[in-house]
Amino acid sequence: MGQWFKDLWEGFYTVLVGMKITWRHLFTPSVTLQYPEEKWQLPPKSRMRLFMKYEDCIGCGQCARACPVQCIYIKADKRDPKAPAIFAANGQGIKLDVTVFDIDMSLCCYCNLCTYPCPTNCIYMTPEYEFATTDLTQHLYHFAKPNAKFLTVNPKAAAKPAAPAAPAAAPAAPKPAPAAPSAPSAAPAETTAPPTPPKPAEA
Repeated sequence: MGQWFKDLWEGFYTVLVGMKITWRHLFTPSVTLQYPEEKWQLPPKSRMRLFMKYEDCIGCGQCARACPVQCIYIKADKRDPKAPAIFAANGQGIKLDVTVFDIDMSLCCYCNLCTYPCPTNCIYMTPEYEFATTDLTQHLYHFAKPNAKFLTVNPKAAAKPAAPAAPAAAPAAPKPAPAAPSAPSAAPAETTAPPTPPKPAEA
């Protein structure tokens, strides 16, 4: 009988302990993030899904050689020498046609090592992390574009020197200042003739 009351008290006591924790958190501010309506702001250098700007790729393959898990696949051929020149955004000429550039994000270890040796900075990690899927084949991204538009003018070419400006005309000589008006001269004093002496009376 005593064991029954002991077990009853232990069951009731454990409920009180659990409710103590519940009541303590009931009146504290909520820190739960209402995902996906709300999302945390990621740090500036977050390592998420890779992206490659195909129009700037020169097909050097340095990213594929730097990848420790070999998740980047590249195939490039030499361009026709008679084809018009094309350039990357940094002004570097593109000598190869990249026909295949695939990245398998199911193998990627997010080390970011592939982005450092790229001479044109065309491959980089984005802040996009919501790309989960149940089909691993959907993690294979194809970046090669058959109808990509490349730059045909070198954006970093030195600008032609501007034509010399025409010599400026000599400034006109300043006009002489008008002479100050002279002070009016004093009017000449009128001279009066001396009085004529009277004639002597005749005898």
